[in-house]
Amino acid sequence: METIQIETLHEDLSFTGDLLIDSTFLLLPQTVPLQQNLINSIKEWGFSTILCDGNLSLGGDIGISSNEDEQENNKEKIGDSLKKAIENSKTAKIGNSDQARMEMVESVFYEYMNYVEKVFTHYATHKEIDQNELSETIQDLVMFVKDHKRYILRINPSPNELGKNFLIIHSIRTTVLAIAIAQQLHLPLSKIIELGVTCIIHEIGMLRIPPQLYMSTNKLTVGEKAQISKHTIFGYTIVKDLGFPLSVQLGVLEHHEKENGLGYPRKLTGDKISSNAKIIAVACSYEAISSPRVFREGRSTFDAMVELIQNKTHAYDNSVLKALLYTVSLYPIGTYVYLSNRKVAIVVDTNPDSPKYPVVQLLNEKEKDGSPLQITTSHEGIYIIRILAKNELNDILKVLGKNSQKENNDENIEEIQLVDNENQNAKTEEKIENSQNDEKSEPVYLENEKTEEDQSTSENSLDSENAPEDEKQKINLSETEDVDISFFS
Repeated sequence: METIQIETLHEDLSFTGDLLIDSTFLLLPQTVPLQQNLINSIKEWGFSTILCDGNLSLGGDIGISSNEDEQENNKEKIGDSLKKAIENSKTAKIGNSDQARMEMVESVFYEYMNYVEKVFTHYATHKEIDQNELSETIQDLVMFVKDHKRYILRINPSPNELGKNFLIIHSIRTTVLAIAIAQQLHLPLSKIIELGVTCIIHEIGMLRIPPQLYMSTNKLTVGEKAQISKHTIFGYTIVKDLGFPLSVQLGVLEHHEKENGLGYPRKLTGDKISSNAKIIAVACSYEAISSPRVFREGRSTFDAMVELIQNKTHAYDNSVLKALLYTVSLYPIGTYVYLSNRKVAIVVDTNPDSPKYPVVQLLNEKEKDGSPLQITTSHEGIYIIRILAKNELNDILKVLGKNSQKENNDENIEEIQLVDNENQNAKTEEKIENSQNDEKSEPVYLENEKTEEDQSTSENSLDSENAPEDEKQKINLSETEDVDISFFS
């Protein structure tokens, strides 16, 4: 960090790094020219020096374009590979192969992830975002999510992708979910595109925060948390300066506001929060709870759903929560579950009649035409007993990985040894049945990874405090029967 004497400053100077009053107070973003009125204000405040995390800009540094033609060419190339992937997906011949369709959707999803990374990088180096291209890209994504929702919501980033900047992963996953929620709410296309644009760049203010803060594995201090919370204001300033519409600006500014008035930065109550921000807040929190961070593993999407729809502190808009529930179901799409017929399945679609009884796909079982065997769960027929524990899921994925390498493998998924044996599963079924008929019956518990005290931190899209990995929380599975979802009917 360089110390700069105030006497040396004059109008139109710019620097390759941010100018700061101290280590936390941002005075002027990098590459923005100094104005005389700002210099006068600094002197009036009594400061003789300021700090800079860069050097004097000579016009060819990062953020200063020295070749407009080259810049224009680079801008045109940002979305090229994504457009090709989308076009290829429209002509791909996948037939009844669920695996082939999933691989196609994954390839497009990762191209979108690369696109978001390029948008962020281009802004960081050129201080610009092509709004027209971004809107067109989001429009394509809206249609892609509509056509392939049951597949794209099942995607979890691979270990290699998790090594990338998690801001990129968080932004695209949150955007996909926000778009799906908006479609469930039957918003017009123009509003969904606007929401998608807002959601893609809702964390862009984090580029003004030192990465060592939000990537820290240590518990953050009060001052560090306060600094991270400024990302909403930084993001608002960025999109405002770039000329984005007011609705986008407000969505970026308010996505951490809460219905109960306990959010930030302005502690707005529900009636004053923009509609885009309400949707992003729910999608953001769901993604954050269920995704891994450098300081903790991700919790299950089921845990995330239960926590959100309980809405104990009234932090979220009920209509948005209802849309989330009907978008992914109580047992979210992509969740591996143990059924009442003692078979393992994966949730692949929602049930429009009841979010408690989604459509599941039985593992290693097929219809006569070779397509995967799918059933709609129900209270009277086959229903979900519980989600699988992590060690059970890991065993299943290993077997599925082996099976995918052999065209005619007769190995049955039932050979996997689940943590609970048949007697234990029978007891589990009996407990759940009793809990539905007797409120005083002993509840069934699943282990979770965070204490109740830590749940409040996971509401934010960017968790600012790490939760010890060895702490466990008991989740009452029968609470899913007691969650008040009367307004969801």
